[in-house]
Amino acid sequence: MAQSPVRQPIHPDIAPKLLDEFAAFHNAHLAHTVPVHELPWDPAIRNTPAVLGGSEPLKVGSVQDYPLSKFSVRVFTPEGEPPADGWPVFIFFHGGGWTLGNINAENAFSTNMCNRARAVVVSVDYRLGPEQPYPAAIEDAVESLYWVYNQGKETLGINPSRIAVGGSSSGGNLAAIVAHKAALSEPPIPLTFQLLVVPVTDNTASTTDDRYPSWKENANTVALVPAKMIWFRHNYSPNKEDWAKWDNSPIFAPDEAFKKSPPAWIGVAELDILRDEGIAYGEKLKKAGVPVEIKVYKGAPHPIMAMDGKSHGLPHNSQTLS
Repeated sequence: MAQSPVRQPIHPDIAPKLLDEFAAFHNAHLAHTVPVHELPWDPAIRNTPAVLGGSEPLKVGSVQDYPLSKFSVRVFTPEGEPPADGWPVFIFFHGGGWTLGNINAENAFSTNMCNRARAVVVSVDYRLGPEQPYPAAIEDAVESLYWVYNQGKETLGINPSRIAVGGSSSGGNLAAIVAHKAALSEPPIPLTFQLLVVPVTDNTASTTDDRYPSWKENANTVALVPAKMIWFRHNYSPNKEDWAKWDNSPIFAPDEAFKKSPPAWIGVAELDILRDEGIAYGEKLKKAGVPVEIKVYKGAPHPIMAMDGKSHGLPHNSQTLS
């Protein structure tokens, strides 16, 4: 039986830099598949994982879904008794380019966070493009924050003074925006931390953009190539005039919002086109006086931190949160 053609080869520009472990996984599981951005759009694409290689979810105390106005959240609660003042809570936004993913996305991450950080995790099943474009995801993200803050103590047993937010890729974009929205609320909603994993911080970035050299440097990367990122962007935000709005590109948020932001941990991948905008976002937070740790994962492409079933030597982000 003839082997299917290689659709996603590892480019010679990237091969010497790429983790051997990822290269082996890519060649075995991804190289012969058609990239999602080259397929005709079908919502059924969301039924398969946006990133392969994740681990199985861990056992937690309880898992319960709650319907909100136009979306749902999934709540993971640790085993055992809560602290006297209530559980700390982590509001999580999954990745997938505001296009892929669903209520089951990144359950493994959520259960690891729940157990290792001993925190309630609220995973947000926000609306997706192209069916529900910007600002639908932002509206859902902000609503989830207000729901946790206003109803979480009674409904979830959480401590509303110990709320952290976080997300991966497009979810990191939403988490950063939510942190700014919380800071500018009247009255402000206090957040303790933001965890941004390979975040999208500037939807005006491109390969012709000298502000972020990683878009050119990693143009031939694996996984998130520029054409795929632009495809995600157009699915989510089809009107170009919206791209520079700060609730689309959080790097353009007001200085006041940066100054009031919670401490941050930002993880970026060396071989990711989004690397430099993530670093620039962290530097802007630092300039505003916010404590920030920026971690660059050498030899890693964009999806590596969602591949905890295959990757070794990468710390669980729950260790950072705890």
